[in-house]
Amino acid sequence: MKKLMLMAVAILFSAATVFAASGINAVSDTTQTKKAKPAKVQYTCTMHPEVLSDKPGKCPKCGMTLVKKVGAEKKPAAKMKM
Repeated sequence: MKKLMLMAVAILFSAATVFAASGINAVSDTTQTKKAKPAKVQYTCTMHPEVLSDKPGKCPKCGMTLVKKVGAEKKPAAKMKM
């Protein structure tokens, strides 16, 4: 009977340790996402999308004013019909 009780206590202790460790990781993950840096703003030419700059100005190829680049992750994905 004592062996059975010791086994039950050992199993409960192991289970409690596993659940406690998973709770610590969840807290760490949320802390990391809160500290994420804001995305850098990039500017590009509407006629020459390969021209990128981290500040506004003029395109070196055509002289047009650079506009803020909209990231691909911000645009919703287009659904394709087949």
